[in-house]
Amino acid sequence: MRLHDLKPAPGSTKKKKRVGRGTGSGAGTTAGRGMNGQNSRSGGGVRIGFEGGQLPLFRRLPKRGFSNAKFKKHWTIVNVETLNRFEDGTEVTPELLIETGIVKKFEYGLKILGNGELERKLTIKANKFTQSAIKKIEAAGGKAEVI
Repeated sequence: MRLHDLKPAPGSTKKKKRVGRGTGSGAGTTAGRGMNGQNSRSGGGVRIGFEGGQLPLFRRLPKRGFSNAKFKKHWTIVNVETLNRFEDGTEVTPELLIETGIVKKFEYGLKILGNGELERKLTIKANKFTQSAIKKIEAAGGKAEVI
């Protein structure tokens, strides 16, 4: 059996009903929508959540709580293992990270995380460092500077 031999089981598929194709088709003129009313017209129907004028469910339910999500600070994070691509003695700045394509853009600030190992002696300038990142940078002989 090959892919081109596959067919659906008999009776499992139906032909699509093509409406609005003349009176002889059985679904012409009004195309199965009936004569009058909101749903017979193009663009007719009601919006999502509309309950015929009754107060909708989403307005009947109590609103509670407050979310701080829109005030969240989105830090751009870079792991120390990513910085191994730079040469020894390089001063790694946010601008350099954008130039090299490691980071696309900064929303709030740059934070260096201590994931992986650092084998280069680098001077890294960022807004924030984790404690493990500082230890790994200094163990490699580099400096972590907060800007």
